[in-house]
Amino acid sequence: MKVLAGDIGGTKTLLHIAHVEDRRCDVLHQRSYRSLDYADFDGLLTDFLEHAPITARSELNYACFGVAGPVSGPEHGHRHAKITQLPWRMDSLALQATHRLTRVRLINDFHAVAAGIDALGPDDLAPLNTMRAQAQAPRLVVGAGTGLGVAQLMWADGAYRIFPSEGGHIHFAPTDTVQMDLLKHLQHVYGRVSCERVVSGPGLVDIFRFLGMAQREAAAPLLTNATNPDPAAVIAARAEAGDPLARRAIQLFISIYGAITGDLALVSLAYGGIYLAGGIAPKLLRAFTLDDFMAAYREKGRMSGLVNNMPVSVILNPHVGLFGATLLAADLSESAVD
Repeated sequence: MKVLAGDIGGTKTLLHIAHVEDRRCDVLHQRSYRSLDYADFDGLLTDFLEHAPITARSELNYACFGVAGPVSGPEHGHRHAKITQLPWRMDSLALQATHRLTRVRLINDFHAVAAGIDALGPDDLAPLNTMRAQAQAPRLVVGAGTGLGVAQLMWADGAYRIFPSEGGHIHFAPTDTVQMDLLKHLQHVYGRVSCERVVSGPGLVDIFRFLGMAQREAAAPLLTNATNPDPAAVIAARAEAGDPLARRAIQLFISIYGAITGDLALVSLAYGGIYLAGGIAPKLLRAFTLDDFMAAYREKGRMSGLVNNMPVSVILNPHVGLFGATLLAADLSESAVD
């Protein structure tokens, strides 16, 4: 079966057409886009299909798109989605009609990541501890990128069922005086401070600027004068080069990331595995393999021993969400409802 799938984020959108057989995927056409270059998703999808080879786009009936934002519905047979970091709005029935597809499914992007976990091989994961996953136990996916995504997987009726969420928008809970000062600073900027305000690409930039202000170091010129349009990437590169302010920002970011992941582990009891997705953890993998992340993750008082028994890994494969959406698109031909 030939299907269309997409991983749609606030920074980047990845689309491909693939042939799926026995849960194996052969990619026929694939392109990556800068999301901000398009006013809406419909225009981007039109461009993708127009540039796809005729042999790839012919007889294309089913599509599934993982969306970095909340998905509502189904209502009157269709779902709606809003990209959190973009003004894009998506409607499954409108996409079906415009692009002559039989069925389109819209899902949260971390639903797609969760669906792709079983397709990962040993080389696609970097373990952060030595615990082994328990069969059929709950799983947790947490991932920082442009935003912070969270999804849970629970075993039922012989397979994992996926429960996407907007867990990245729970309140940020500081654990020491520096983090308390950071919270106060961000409250002046944003009002309510969610975990996503701290553990995300924009959150890393805010942490860097906060530390620069608190320590009277020149954080702004480093970001303003950088040629790289991604300031979070600039901070990571400067940390790698030995810049002390950037290193402190990365260390604080990773510690907060670990604490939040540990809190979510308590909610999920994820003895089936905790998977760190998103673009940031693989890029900072060397920093994640130091003890800052896991030390903050384990620091749960009376529950420290409990979270310490859950396996934690970084997902290295950047296409896990796209692969999950591909498998879910192939499932559409066999399901009667969205």
